[in-house]
Amino acid sequence: MTETIPDLMRHAASTYGAREFLRFPDTSITFTEADEHSDRLAGALIDKGVRPGDRVAIMMDNVPGWPLSWLAVLKAGAVTVPVNVRYRAADLEHVLRDSGAVATITTAEHAPHIPGTVHLLDTLHDGTPHPVYALRDGTPRPLHQADPDDVANFQYTSGTTGFPKACMLTHDYWLRTARIAADQVELRDDDVMMIAQAYSYMDPQWVTLLCLMGGIPLVVLPRFSASGFWASAREHGATLTYVLGTMPLLLHKQPPHPHDRDNRMRLVLCSGIQPGLHATFEERWGTPWRELYGSTESGPDLVSPLGATDTVGTGALGVAPPGKEVTLDEETGEILVRGVPMMKGYWNHPEATAHAFRGGWYHTGDLGVRDEHGRLRHAGRIKDMVRRGGENISCAEVEHVLAQHPAVLSAALVPIADDLWGEVPKAFVQLRPGHAATRDTAMSVIGHARARLARFKIPAYVEFVEEFALTPSARIEKRHLLSPGRDQRAAPAIQVPEPDKEQR
Repeated sequence: MTETIPDLMRHAASTYGAREFLRFPDTSITFTEADEHSDRLAGALIDKGVRPGDRVAIMMDNVPGWPLSWLAVLKAGAVTVPVNVRYRAADLEHVLRDSGAVATITTAEHAPHIPGTVHLLDTLHDGTPHPVYALRDGTPRPLHQADPDDVANFQYTSGTTGFPKACMLTHDYWLRTARIAADQVELRDDDVMMIAQAYSYMDPQWVTLLCLMGGIPLVVLPRFSASGFWASAREHGATLTYVLGTMPLLLHKQPPHPHDRDNRMRLVLCSGIQPGLHATFEERWGTPWRELYGSTESGPDLVSPLGATDTVGTGALGVAPPGKEVTLDEETGEILVRGVPMMKGYWNHPEATAHAFRGGWYHTGDLGVRDEHGRLRHAGRIKDMVRRGGENISCAEVEHVLAQHPAVLSAALVPIADDLWGEVPKAFVQLRPGHAATRDTAMSVIGHARARLARFKIPAYVEFVEEFALTPSARIEKRHLLSPGRDQRAAPAIQVPEPDKEQR
């Protein structure tokens, strides 16, 4: 049975053997080789004193050593702590100290930045050469047999306040997550998966497990390149991929190319597909795009089936997979989740864990609304409000209306201080190509809103932006919109006149 990640690796090696598993720019690794290399690397870690339950950090770029080290740490019975290679000083120190990592596996270029014990991938450095790949002829050693409920990863969340917290993710969590995704994509024997995110994020990790389940190759790009992404897809014959955050918009901004539809891609999974661009994406690249909604804490919560063509452009998040329940809080409209997969909790944060799971449901912090067909769509964050005088304004409601204007690609509403009202709403607007960022355009957008919203909900100011910074879950990062010390009423903001003044 494949109840743990090492079990899955061994099963894939025995089933798929010499078939290609991992494809990097300068090397290719079979299923058998990945199993053998990670076995020997696990043995080397044990020789260095790593014991079951220890936390071992991995800080590397997208190189073969990352997934092999992940598998090795788990085969040694330890817990992986993925570390972003861009971390420096405070971020890095916090993750290593908070997790209690006994060592960090890394490569030479990152070693100088890392405090504490460092094991270089090519030497497992202790002052004497000890090449990892020279261990291929070493004597196999007994490895730890994990349980499904054992923690596999401390996956740190970005968080909006304070330092990141570690989600304790078990072997069972990871296997269930990968199985849900495999079912969503209706995995086939001739599939080729391609990924461009950094391995320190959770997405390449569950994608790796999906490929172990299906016996298909995983193409790992060194980094995301908007100009090179579809060329890589053509080069490698990729049929599946996963994108999120700014990636879809960056791809969209690339000039149209005669070969845009010249690819084998049969499905793009995406978290946070912009409804206004959904059909455009599918038409341009000739393949379905389907939503995958979830979080680090809860894994996949809602998935859009491959055949759900009727939801394109609606913002619908999909349906709950087997084992998951999703509902809306009747009072707040917050999206609540329970079932499996689910994290064990936040490491060293019992109060935060209890708060997140109050009432027996995981509180996502996301607001949801159901359309006339009962389909759930994202409607902002739970505290995403403007209080104008005595009136509460849902930012998501206003943003949804603004985004329906033909000139608007996306919009974000934020509160700004006002001497009379306490707060008034300000709209940041990203325009579609071909529309000018002028006062006339701003007033057209406001007129559209006035025809659909109560007067107190109308933005008092409009400011056009070239693009929005997005969170890892593809939501607009609003804290970057309100720069400290800047007058939010000054140019380039456009003040919106009251209706009676506008008519004079």
